[in-house]
Amino acid sequence: MIDNLLYTIPKENHTKDQIIEILSNHPEIKFVSFVGIDLSGNDTDEKIPVNLFLEDIDSFLHGVAVQTDGSSVVLPGIATLNNAKVDLLPDLDVNWYIDYNTELTDYETNLPVGTLKIPSFLIHNNKKVCSRGILQRATNNLENTLIDLLKKYPNLLNHVDIDSVDDIEKINITSATELEFWVSTPEDKADLDKLYVSQSLKEQYWKKTQGTIRSALERTLIILQELGVEPEMGHKEVGGIASSISIDGKTNHAMEQLEIDWKYSSAIQTADNEIVIRDIVEEVFKSFGLNVTFKAKPLNRVAGSGEHTHIGISAKLKDGKVKNLFSPKDMNSDFMSEIGYGALMGILKNYEVLNPFVTDSNDALNRLVPGFEAPVCIVTSLGKNYEVPSRNRSVLIGLIRDIDNPLATRFELRAPNPLSNTYLVLASIYQAVVDGIKAVAVSNLDSKELEKEISKDAGETSFYLEKDRKYRDEENVFECYTQDEREKLFGKSPATVYENMLNLDKYIEKVEVLKDNDVFTDDIINSFKVGAIDRWMKELRNRIIQDNMDIIRGCKKMHTIDDMDALDEVVYNIKLELMKDNLVRKSLFTQIIEALDNNELELASELQLIMKDKMELLQSKYIQYKKNIF
Repeated sequence: MIDNLLYTIPKENHTKDQIIEILSNHPEIKFVSFVGIDLSGNDTDEKIPVNLFLEDIDSFLHGVAVQTDGSSVVLPGIATLNNAKVDLLPDLDVNWYIDYNTELTDYETNLPVGTLKIPSFLIHNNKKVCSRGILQRATNNLENTLIDLLKKYPNLLNHVDIDSVDDIEKINITSATELEFWVSTPEDKADLDKLYVSQSLKEQYWKKTQGTIRSALERTLIILQELGVEPEMGHKEVGGIASSISIDGKTNHAMEQLEIDWKYSSAIQTADNEIVIRDIVEEVFKSFGLNVTFKAKPLNRVAGSGEHTHIGISAKLKDGKVKNLFSPKDMNSDFMSEIGYGALMGILKNYEVLNPFVTDSNDALNRLVPGFEAPVCIVTSLGKNYEVPSRNRSVLIGLIRDIDNPLATRFELRAPNPLSNTYLVLASIYQAVVDGIKAVAVSNLDSKELEKEISKDAGETSFYLEKDRKYRDEENVFECYTQDEREKLFGKSPATVYENMLNLDKYIEKVEVLKDNDVFTDDIINSFKVGAIDRWMKELRNRIIQDNMDIIRGCKKMHTIDDMDALDEVVYNIKLELMKDNLVRKSLFTQIIEALDNNELELASELQLIMKDKMELLQSKYIQYKKNIF
């Protein structure tokens, strides 16, 4: 049955006649779904019967047949109540995928019913206002600007294995992500102590998967191969505890962290692939009776799930060869080319306005805490020497290189998580890359001089980087520096969504970098910021506080009056402070809700941090309290 299924319609086959022929030859494909990505990363699912699509295919392909409105997508301030019409325009330049419903069989073909998913742009007032449109503009801006700079400043190619810009046929902007996620059997509750100990001992990392989790992982990898996504590996990550097998052979008490990696692609295709892969992972594991979560920090005190994002730029030459523009001619005597240094400097200098797009949720910020290989400092690592690549996992962004393979040189941004909006993450990165390469081109500095620039100490002046900041460190920044020292050297990281979004108001010059060539606009940036703050407020009130109430109610009294001691009193008092109002004092939860009601967002943000610390203290003390009961 698998051999009879169609999984993709590649971009080469997106003509009207080819689409009609393909769909006519595959009657099991019953629906067409137009998938647009709004500014929060939500994807639409406009499901249309295939026969209706084929009857009016010209209108559908030209974006005049499918519409939605502002209530269906997150575009605040753009798709307003009095101007809410949003059109969906198919993207003909990426692969289209077929999504099969394995629970529903087509009687005619005896195959699963399929839906053709067509990635699409969201169009408002004839402008692309969606995440896809922004990324498309960003990649075009980077490609065009880089060619113009190479023509004007040929010194940029001094340490690249390309003789002249005239030898270049095309600039290739590539990316890849690594998807981490947690898997569990339904209704099982996490034993945080066991998870923490297992993680500390690294008992699960790269171990063999077993039972239904193995079957689900292998089935997922097989489907990804059929889709042409080219998975490279699937394996256990550091989090999790060993599952058990019931008497009837079923997996019990599974709670494991997994990772799936796949080959790089173009920027937009990479972002599309990620959405497709998340859907497949969720559906396949569900079919095996397993729950999946892509949350960045599903459990406190144990490893969160990242989605390290890889960034590369190469040039296809007219003779057919491909050259990495980040790699130097001699891998033994340089870390990078001038283009590579410019790109990395641009990301580091402008990261304050990239961070809102990378980290736009409470869940994302919960992961970014010291001690879990999660970056909170704007700093890079290149390697202690040219021969040995860096594997410093404490930095925000690292240089990945293989001395024997120049094509492998790239940057790995470690801050994103599985629910980051990869379209906007990449778009903002590319805008910063353009800014950095421009500065390096004008400076006329060579690779050795640029290595000194990026390696400067705080207090030293730079032609581009900020004087009071340090940008490169080859040591573990969490072990070598105190928190105060890290903040002084690398900047203070925002601790709440509200603080992070304020950076878009605070760093005006860096926001201008995002707006270069109208890739981001004031309307887009404001819409994104308003949407993120609105989600933060609603989640804080209706989810975080409510979840914390459930945790507090679960911290039940286990002692008698005769058995009471000071530790029992500590737990009780923390619970009171967090949740219980009285005639003279309002609880922390009530204070936060009132601050949100009064639009005192700065106060709500400050109280959220106090609440977070108190909840962590309560859970820690309650574990200690339970162990102290006779």
